[in-house]
Amino acid sequence: MNKDILEGKWDQLKGNIQKEWGKLTEDDLAEIKGNSTLLKGKIQERYGLSKEEAEKKFDEFTKKF
Repeated sequence: MNKDILEGKWDQLKGNIQKEWGKLTEDDLAEIKGNSTLLKGKIQERYGLSKEEAEKKFDEFTKKF
């Protein structure tokens, strides 16, 4: 999923993102605003993953959409 699609569908995807990564708060999602780099960073931070692991999880998630 490219950057433009993520930003354009952000409001639709927020619920699915929270289901997938429940540790992300509403404030996190408001800060991210569809920015994939920020989303990957927050996933990495909240779940204690490496950068590569966070990117892999993000890629797996976006393949669903």
